[in-house]
Amino acid sequence: MANNNLTNAKRAKNDEFYTQYIDIQKEIEAYLEYNADVFRGKVVYCNCDDPFESNFFRYFVLNFNKLGLKQLITTSYKPSPVANTQLGLFGDDKTLIKSKGRPKINANKFIINEVGDIDGDGEFNLKDVAKQLKANKHNEWTPLEGDGDFRSDECVDLLKQSDVVVTNPPFSLFREYVKQLFDYNKKFLIIGNINCITYKEVFQKIKNNEIWLGNGMGRWISGFIVPKSYDLYGTEARIDENGDRIVATNSCLWLTNLDHGRRHQPLPLMTMGENLKYSKHKEIKGKESYDHYDNYDAIEVPFTDSIPSDYKGVMGVPITFLDKYNPDQFEVLGASDNGAVDEKYKLPHFKKHNEPYVNGKKQYKRIFIKHKKK
Repeated sequence: MANNNLTNAKRAKNDEFYTQYIDIQKEIEAYLEYNADVFRGKVVYCNCDDPFESNFFRYFVLNFNKLGLKQLITTSYKPSPVANTQLGLFGDDKTLIKSKGRPKINANKFIINEVGDIDGDGEFNLKDVAKQLKANKHNEWTPLEGDGDFRSDECVDLLKQSDVVVTNPPFSLFREYVKQLFDYNKKFLIIGNINCITYKEVFQKIKNNEIWLGNGMGRWISGFIVPKSYDLYGTEARIDENGDRIVATNSCLWLTNLDHGRRHQPLPLMTMGENLKYSKHKEIKGKESYDHYDNYDAIEVPFTDSIPSDYKGVMGVPITFLDKYNPDQFEVLGASDNGAVDEKYKLPHFKKHNEPYVNGKKQYKRIFIKHKKK
């Protein structure tokens, strides 16, 4: 029971990672470079974002006109511990009922239909949004009836009204969250742990070219803002100039079904002979040939940049390959650890094992690919 409680506590902490503004900005710019109208005329829904804390809300409301949004909807997944203590900006909305004693913590909903320079200072900023919300003109701020869970009826109703979902969903509910997006046929741009791409529910959609990695992963994401209760750890953990506690991670990525230009850039490769002679990796350079798996009819390619350009068979590559995956250049056949690879590639005497072996040594989490026929 203690271990279960510890695991649940860890999951709850991991669900309180807040995305930095700069990371949202540079990721979305990649989609705008590929298609400047990707958000134009669209209803964007951030359904795991407390408007008082979320940089997703801040980014989209401040760039509302630039992006050409039709509407921005933001709801908090869990009641924020600061939502009703930071009303200096947004004011006391008349729909929020004041209670005696400790203020009631509400899950909130913001619907933005129009933004502009309300105070006439020549600059549009969050103060202008606050004035519009206080006056309740064209925009709406109301508490949600429930706790703001993305699976609740009121949040699903808002989801149905939206075109694109952009957020950092709770990692502990990632499978369920992605399933809901597909159940309602939504475009999306979300953050997930790198391991999510090996989930069977997610990987099958990657294989079918229904989901792909976004423009940045790993250290492209510069870190997450965490609550004061979160222990800072690692050499890259820090407190920034605004007093925010930042935890850096190289284990996260953007997952999307919005197109971007880097996805169509061919991966430059050397031939197998060139790799064996000139590779910068000691695991390959100087060998007579690439290793062949004991239990798969495929060769082991331990580094993405070592994929041989002239090999026509099946290759096992690290899951980080998907960050460089060009669907015009490669075909994804399956993944080792979830049984998604076709049975015909498994060798009979090792058929019960999903993870590939080389000379009896397990190779963890491999994606199986082939070159596309030209």
